[in-house]
Amino acid sequence: METNALKYTVIKNKEQYAQYCNQLKLLVSAEISEPLQDEIDLLTLLIEKFDEQNNTFKEADPITLLRSFMQDHQIKAQQLSEILEVSKGYVSDILNYKKALSKDVIRKLADHFKVRQDTFNRTYKLTTDTYPGKSDFVNKAS
Repeated sequence: METNALKYTVIKNKEQYAQYCNQLKLLVSAEISEPLQDEIDLLTLLIEKFDEQNNTFKEADPITLLRSFMQDHQIKAQQLSEILEVSKGYVSDILNYKKALSKDVIRKLADHFKVRQDTFNRTYKLTTDTYPGKSDFVNKAS
């Protein structure tokens, strides 16, 4: 029986992680066919597994992660408002910790950036004092 070298393997280090992330970015930007979707799904799984084992995202709050994804994908706030189908003002409020991420926005972000929803569905502190006396922590959307 002939063995073929696997195109992808379990991620063992940060260099391999970076390579797989870059490959995933390329695949996501291409026209998606069924075999390509399978490859995207596999890479996503491998990357998520590495993230879980190495706490890649665990320390950062959802807005810091969103800003990082926006930078990596070269997305401006205007483009993000179109992707999320929300106003530019709402995106600005989110990015400035004045508004929380809604369930719908979390779903759209996870879908767009090809990550699990719990990447964005975490508690983080808001900086607004629009509502004095209210808790300044956002509850996780469920």
